[in-house]
Amino acid sequence: MSGVTVAVVGSSGIASQLGKRGTQSDLTLFDSTHDGHHTTVVEPSQFPEKFVPLLSALAMADRCVLVVETLTRPVAETIATVELFELPTTIVAGAAVGTEELDRALRGSRLESASRLPLDVPKLRETIEAWRVGPVPGPVAVPLDHVFPVKGVGTVALGVVRSGTLRSHEQLRLWPTDKIVEIRSIQVHDVDVREAQTGERVGVALKGVEVDQVERGQVLADAGSLHAGTDLTGVNLAPCRYYKGDWGTGSRMSVAIGLQNVPVVIDERSGAGVRITTDRPVVYRTGQPAYLFDLNAGGGPRIVARAELAVA
Repeated sequence: MSGVTVAVVGSSGIASQLGKRGTQSDLTLFDSTHDGHHTTVVEPSQFPEKFVPLLSALAMADRCVLVVETLTRPVAETIATVELFELPTTIVAGAAVGTEELDRALRGSRLESASRLPLDVPKLRETIEAWRVGPVPGPVAVPLDHVFPVKGVGTVALGVVRSGTLRSHEQLRLWPTDKIVEIRSIQVHDVDVREAQTGERVGVALKGVEVDQVERGQVLADAGSLHAGTDLTGVNLAPCRYYKGDWGTGSRMSVAIGLQNVPVVIDERSGAGVRITTDRPVVYRTGQPAYLFDLNAGGGPRIVARAELAVA
């Protein structure tokens, strides 16, 4: 089996035509299976009222489909946010959007050279079904996006294997906590399996932890394979060119690291670097992108900048 996760952003209603509705929260997931290959489509169903669902959908995904039917303010904010994410992106243009108009909106961004398709749902479905994720070597890492209790089973968490191989009955750390949990069982699209590979979406029954001790953004990984802390250093800073606020030392905003979204204080901003302090421990890997955002932004996009995390 194989799997891929695709964020469909920019227009609501398209994702629902690409699979069967599954998990629903601030995100809505749609699933489909074709020739043993599983596709999970993620829609940020509470965006634009809430900004975090857009960040979470992009963080969960292997690839992005940016649907542009009209150039509204929420679409402009989506474009600015997708631009900072380094996801392979396909732009789907609606009939009401002219080529020149779309060219102007994307000019100077990495999306200017992104592949484009006309809005044709059957063709889009066929395109997505052909996408694959290659194996990512190294220790296993599974960021968790949902958790719930199951009678007779206990704590069950959902996530996507981002690297390595997840195996049943192995013991992993629940980062950024110090808690060690056992993988009691694994399901891939409701089928019991003994192991899961990169790209596969899994449901895992966990032993040694209660439901209220698990939250979105935590990562199942080997002890010693990741970092955790509150004092973070970012390099290769890439500010959003459309953000209108002033930010520097002492500024308070938020940061998205994987599926974690926490308040931060900017301790220092200098050239292409930034130092921040989060209000609680977060888990990260060296080189992982962190996205600063401002929920109180007045006009313009709420995304502020991207930086790569380095170990101090």
